[in-house]
Amino acid sequence: MDLAQIKSLIERDPELILHPASSISALVENGPQMITSGKGSYIQDAEGNKLLDAIAGLWCVNVGYGRMELTQFMKEAADQLAFYHTFSNASNPWQVLLAEKLFKYAPKGMGKVFFGSSGSDANDTLIKIAWHYHSLLGKPEKVKIIAREQAYHGTSISTAGLTGLGNFHKNYPIPLDFIVHTDCPHYYTRARENESEQEFCNRLIGNIEALIEREGADTIAAFFAEPIMAAGGIIEPPADYYPRLKKLLKENNILLVADEVVCGFGRLGSWFGSPLLDLEPDMLSSAKGVTSGYFPMSIAMISDAIWEVLKGGSETLGGFFHGYTYSGHPVGAAVGLANINIIEQEGLVDHAKSQGAFLHSQLRNAFANHPHVGEIRGRGMLAGIQLVENKAARKLPEPSLKWPLKVAQRVRQEGVIVRPLPSVGSIAISPPLNFSTSEVSSLINALRIGIDELN
Repeated sequence: MDLAQIKSLIERDPELILHPASSISALVENGPQMITSGKGSYIQDAEGNKLLDAIAGLWCVNVGYGRMELTQFMKEAADQLAFYHTFSNASNPWQVLLAEKLFKYAPKGMGKVFFGSSGSDANDTLIKIAWHYHSLLGKPEKVKIIAREQAYHGTSISTAGLTGLGNFHKNYPIPLDFIVHTDCPHYYTRARENESEQEFCNRLIGNIEALIEREGADTIAAFFAEPIMAAGGIIEPPADYYPRLKKLLKENNILLVADEVVCGFGRLGSWFGSPLLDLEPDMLSSAKGVTSGYFPMSIAMISDAIWEVLKGGSETLGGFFHGYTYSGHPVGAAVGLANINIIEQEGLVDHAKSQGAFLHSQLRNAFANHPHVGEIRGRGMLAGIQLVENKAARKLPEPSLKWPLKVAQRVRQEGVIVRPLPSVGSIAISPPLNFSTSEVSSLINALRIGIDELN
């Protein structure tokens, strides 16, 4: 496609496309940022600018761009079976092979997998399974779902409600009435004056305990939690939080759902985040990294114990009445299988752990004493930079200042892409797992320029 054709498409885009999570007025005024190619950790725009993508698309291009192994596998699978559904017990070889590969690395207790197309539909699926499970056990009133403020779990009608970011609720009748929110577990921004981290943890667990008592344990089906909250600011709870949370939920017969849409498939320097942070989920969702974004694919895992209840229910109810046209898509499953093979063969999980430690050390070295950086957080190839107006007071920038956006725009001028998180005054970093040492240096240099210009 030549430059004239691309320019024509840029002009036509605002007349045709409703973009996700985008300003319509800005699109009409400025046009789209047209991306035309990608290789390794870099993408290229329509003007020929080469940009280092330190967010890996949307937290997802774990093995990098331009991997011919994946596109070749995609072609071979499509040549053999471009599509067939998996309803009514139909299957295909690739989804079985992918499932076998997944359970090689899945957290302890996971036993069955349901395939979808996005993280949102994976979480929707697990909400419905939680309801179905409790109903089959004679507890149909257990329908409420607990999620956390600042969490991100998707943008469908139910999962946008789980998401604890207010912008996703504005002008919609969301959250629906079965969703209940509890505290964001971020000590840096949520602790009270002179409150220790242990005291903060005690307060949050106490609040969850009080919430369960207030709502009634016999009305609550599940608790959704990202091991490390991604879009909410790259937030990891205090060390004692998850062990105490899972004990509390178990005592009240409430399922624990780990949302590993971002954290899964090596992002934290482990295959999944749950074992790393001492979660023992009853169910688990993931997407993004399962195919490195090369094909829309999601996974919803359940324990064997839950599956046994569903199996018993099918003997009286008949089919499991849930599914999507593209569940277990043969091409998507083939791509997922090839993607995991690359992660294995190139040791990318271990690389994410070691190179992630290097990334975090470089971020701390560069910004530990910066007056507008309050905290560096995250693990592996997932990092967050907390911007502050007043470091001593831990005062976050006023939203009207648009600091995260300004930093991201200035960093982009230096040829690097990072993700602004305006609702929490932070910058997110989530590069491909094979990010190199020189690429880390380029990222740090661009960030230093962008953050130094804040005032």
